[in-house]
Amino acid sequence: MKIYLDNHATTQVDPVVLEAMRPFYTDDFGNAASRTHFYGWSAADAVKKARSKLADSINARGPDEIIFLSGATEANNLAIIGTCRYQRKKSGKNELIVSNIEHSSVLDVAEYLESDGFIIKTLNVDRDGLVRASDLKEMVGDKTVLVSCMLVNNEIGVIQDVETIGKICRDQGVIFHSDCAQAFGKTRIDVQKMHIDLLTATAHKIYGPKGIGILYQRQFKPRCKLEPLIYGGGHEGGMRSGTLNVPAIVGFAKAAEIAIKCIDKDERNVGALRDKLLLGIKKNLDYVYLNGSQTSRIYNNLNIAFEYIEGEALLTFLNERGIAVTSGSACSSLKKEPSHVLKALGVRDDLIHSSVRFGLGRFNNNSEIEYAIKVIVEAVMKLRKLSPLYEESESKRGIH
Repeated sequence: MKIYLDNHATTQVDPVVLEAMRPFYTDDFGNAASRTHFYGWSAADAVKKARSKLADSINARGPDEIIFLSGATEANNLAIIGTCRYQRKKSGKNELIVSNIEHSSVLDVAEYLESDGFIIKTLNVDRDGLVRASDLKEMVGDKTVLVSCMLVNNEIGVIQDVETIGKICRDQGVIFHSDCAQAFGKTRIDVQKMHIDLLTATAHKIYGPKGIGILYQRQFKPRCKLEPLIYGGGHEGGMRSGTLNVPAIVGFAKAAEIAIKCIDKDERNVGALRDKLLLGIKKNLDYVYLNGSQTSRIYNNLNIAFEYIEGEALLTFLNERGIAVTSGSACSSLKKEPSHVLKALGVRDDLIHSSVRFGLGRFNNNSEIEYAIKVIVEAVMKLRKLSPLYEESESKRGIH
């Protein structure tokens, strides 16, 4: 059996999405910027329709508020760097606030801006991984340009109260950016109600293609202005030059259409599988801890610490038996460093190293989860037999 439980890293392309994209690789292959013939007109029309669909999906005021880019990482860079540079020139403000559990494409950008003279303030979370509104209120000042706080965390699945965060920012005249890569298509997003000025999302987290993302840029009351990072050609209103990836744009819009239509169904079905997995693990194993809030959590996420084992050994065991999972975000795993998200929650170092992230998806089924439970339990029990610390703990409990 091959079971994919790493849907936070990426998702398979839905066959319906693939079919929607196919004509734009073969028949309607024109460049959307070519305005002198029907191939270009067809491509431009497809982009226009996709832009409108994506704008509607987050209740943007119009399609012109959607910018197409290569993905959420580029979108986060443009949103934060573009805003900070523009605002520093316009108003002299030079302060950025980010939560300490943001994706690396936000935290690394903040580190870069610090080297460019910006003051970076870090908004800490509580043990559940949640931002305190009172902390943000105290932190926002006259020099604050922007606050960046993700809606759903990519490692622990915690859902932030961005409506409250956005309201604080709006009241203080501060621009609010939210990385919604893990939230888009899984929970309802209303940029008006949530007071979001800049929003980033990507297609490959919702069964769409890789290599395409969006940046929502508020254009009305208040208008959020940016400096571009890429020049040449003036595409996307001058905000992101480069030939548009028409097939991927069409695929993104189709994936979003399906995701929005299936939000309740996916939450019910995938959420039931997620709960079954957690119950099956906790029923058969002790010393198991859920990282992050149990209640304010996206329906497809589990991040579990298995005490008295090494997480990498567990991943190897599961991989050999056909189960694909990870210990954290795909981006962070390349750095081979302990999870900054779990550190922010105050999780002990040994539990950080024994933590595994499970990301369930639309194409998982009941039999896969039953098999996963069986293999996970078997793996943990075998690995614990090799641990003198586990043997010692069992001895203290009087278990032989």
